[in-house]
Order: sequence, then structure tokens, then C-alpha cells
Amino acid sequence: MQEATDVLLVESQSPSKLPTQRRKTERRLLLFFLLSLVLLNPWVRGDGVGYYAFARAPLIEHSLDFEHDYIAANTSFREARLDQHGRPKQMFRTRTGHLENHFTVGPAMLWAPFLLLAHGGVLLARALGSQVAADGFSAPYRATMAFGTAFWGFLGLLLAFRLARQYAGDVWAFLATLAIWWASSLPVYMYFNPSWSHAHSAFAVSLFVFYWHQTREQRTLRQWFVLALIAGLMLNVYYANAMLMMILVVEALRDYAAACRRDAGSGATASQLLAKHLLFAAVALLCLLPTFVSRYIVYGSPFESGYVSVRNWAWRSPYFLAVLFSSEHGLFSWTPLLLVATAGLVLFKWREPRVGTPLLAGALAFYVFIACYPDWAGISSFGNRFFISLTPLFILGLSVLLARLAALFRNQRAAVAAASVVLAAFALWNAAFMFQWGEHLIPPRGPISWSEMIRNQFEVVPRQLAAHLQNYLFHRQDLMRQIEDRDIDQMKKQSEP
Repeated sequence: MQEATDVLLVESQSPSKLPTQRRKTERRLLLFFLLSLVLLNPWVRGDGVGYYAFARAPLIEHSLDFEHDYIAANTSFREARLDQHGRPKQMFRTRTGHLENHFTVGPAMLWAPFLLLAHGGVLLARALGSQVAADGFSAPYRATMAFGTAFWGFLGLLLAFRLARQYAGDVWAFLATLAIWWASSLPVYMYFNPSWSHAHSAFAVSLFVFYWHQTREQRTLRQWFVLALIAGLMLNVYYANAMLMMILVVEALRDYAAACRRDAGSGATASQLLAKHLLFAAVALLCLLPTFVSRYIVYGSPFESGYVSVRNWAWRSPYFLAVLFSSEHGLFSWTPLLLVATAGLVLFKWREPRVGTPLLAGALAFYVFIACYPDWAGISSFGNRFFISLTPLFILGLSVLLARLAALFRNQRAAVAAASVVLAAFALWNAAFMFQWGEHLIPPRGPISWSEMIRNQFEVVPRQLAAHLQNYLFHRQDLMRQIEDRDIDQMKKQSEP
């Protein structure tokens, strides 16, 4: 706390020391990340089976044959997909003979460098006499996958911090980054379920927003090319991220309007803008080749996603309120700090309309998209996991709001102290809630009872947390087996008439 206050005072008194202090702030974030690695849970479960299969099968099988991934999956995944002989059911075969896998390939692309190193290390160890299996399922592969997820998640947080500090200063950006990091759904998918795509998505969106922001004033052809590469990665990682292209749409409308009015001085003409936008679209589509090729191999069509057809989405009756406030994984009801951050994003739009308007438009487009999705609640989800993609926008919004509220304090040290206490309370509440969800004290699927949840927060969690944290750190495999058994039991109870 004292260090954060000192940084704030340095910012206001000695601008020449800012680069040094900013490096120190980033090192603090790195220290938090390194300490958090003890929470890594190297398991492949649920949706993660599909995501990880796109990395493991090409590396080990040299194909997109996912049979071994189905057979080695967690129990609840296997029970639904394997027959009495332990083989994948025919109903899960596509017309190409491949096993169905509608998950995206982007996470596998980001895991690839880590898994290649792990595979090389395993092969070397086996050559020296080790018995570790070179099958993509053994501990070195899973640990490397989990570390890769945490690495990309942290890099996304760091990029979001660097963006936010340009508008709110280092201290408020630092506190906002820590708060969103630990008071949102991100920890579940950065550490507990690392084989899912959401931490990768937070990174890809952070990279896109950061680079867009850095080049927004006068983007060269080369920078348009790089931005398209980043956009392609973002879409390969998570299809819903396409809604963030609204950022570029709002920017383009403004630029075309300026070009038509001829008040842009030496700015680009409409034809020059069109050429740049066509280049962007062409490169982004080219970058989607991994997705198109994998869809063609698995489904027989490059444009078959494997998800529910968009014709069956709730376009006429979106779940606008439920997505935000439902007891079934509502965004604001489960992770209330994000409501505060969203208010900050609206404030930022009014303070910095040239930057804030495109970002808010992208967030709104994403929200409408998820509200129309039939499985808007995320089925088995902590909070509304889809919105982890908007992590950099939440960090920016929260940091701007904190900086604005700090102006109400006469003493800046008091402002930092007050903000730290409030944000720590949000993080602690979220940690207890995550514990309830992970331990199945509340149903992981469907609506929950708020009265039961609140009672657990104050009565059950304090009694059980220490013992279960010790098991998580030192007896994790047994604990994960127990969690899987509880999940299966609850699924069976929910399916009973």
C-alpha cells in the first residue's frame, strides 16, 4: 500500500522519474503473476478437451483424429460420448468420419510453442531412459499447457495495464488491473480450467485494442497489415470476438465522414481509406485459414462452425437482462465489480469520445451478440465467462473511474487506501464465490439460490477454505477427482424428473 502511494506522489511531483516508476509497477505485476503460478491446475476437462485436442492430435497423431482425446477425457465428458465398449459413439462422427469438435483452433496456436518445447523435452528424456509418456497427456504436456494459458492471460493483463495508465496513471491502472484480475471470472479460466479458451481470448483482445489504440492517429499500410494479423488471431481464438470489429467500424465511419467533408487537411481520401480497409479485410480472412481448414477437415465445409445455427438464435427476444443480472451466471450479479468497471467505460466515452466511443460500441456489440446466443449463460460457467474477452475494456473503465473518484479526496494517500480496501473486498468476495462454485456448494449449472450462496459466503466458506486450499496445493489430483465426482452426481440429479 505504501509503495503504491509513493508512486502516485512521484507521478504528480516528478515526471522525469515516470519511466523508472512505470518499470517498477510492471515488475510488481510480474511478481504477482509469478506468485500466482502456484494456483495452476494442469488438467484438461469439459470444453477444454476440444480445445486441447486441436493442439495434441496434430502434435502426436499428426492428424485431426480426436479419438484418443475422447477416450482420455474426464469422466463426465466420456460418459456422454463413449459407448459401452469405451469407443466414441457414432453419433459424434461427422460426415467426414472425424469426431465432432466445434471448438476453436486459436488456443492451440498459442499453446504450440510451449507444447513443442515440452514434446522435445519429453523425447530427450525418453532417449535418456525416462518412462514418461510422449502422448500429449502426461504431466509435462499438461503443465506446459497450463503455464502457456497463464502466460498469455498475464500478457493480456499487462497490455491492458499499459493502455489504462495512459488515461488514469500508473497507480489507478495498477489497482484496476489487480482488481479485474482477481474479482472477475478470469482466475477460473486462467488457473483452474486452463484448457479453455477465455484467458487466450483476453490476451488476443488486449493485443488488438492496444495496437489499435497505439496506431489510431495515422495508421500506415504496414500497421494495417499488422492489425489484420492480430484481428485474425483474435477471431481464431474466439468467434464472438468478431463483435469487436465494431471498434473499426465506428472509426471508419468517422474517417469517411471527415474525408467526404474534405476537412481532414492532408488526411487520407475516401479511396485511400477504402484501399486500407480492403487490405485489412483480405489479410484478416487469410489469417482465418487455420479455422477454415480445420472446419473443412472435421465437418466437410470451411464455413460449418459446429455450433447452433444462427437461425435458431434469440434474435427477436434477446436475454438482455438475464445476461447481466440472472442468478444463472449473470455478468453483474456474479461479478459485481464489472458493473463498476462498465460505468467507468461509459464515463471514459464522455471524457475521451474519439477513443471511448469505438471501445464502448465494441463492448455493446459483444453484449448484444451474447444476449442473442441460446446458451448465453455458458452452461457450466463461473459468472458469464464469455465476457472475459472484454477484460482490457473493464480494466480501462475501472482505472478511469478510480482516478475520477480520487479527485474527491483531499489526501491522495487516503484515496489509494480507500480504493485498495474496497477493491480487496470485491476480490475476497469473488474468491469465496469461486470456492463455492469449484466445490459445488452451489450448482455449477443453472440458477442458484442467492440466500444459500450468501449464507455459504459467511458460514461455510470460512470453515472449509483453509483445508481445501491445502488439498488444492498439495493433494490436487485427489481433489480434482472428488470435484469431478460431485459434478457427475449433480448432473444426474438435475437430469432426474
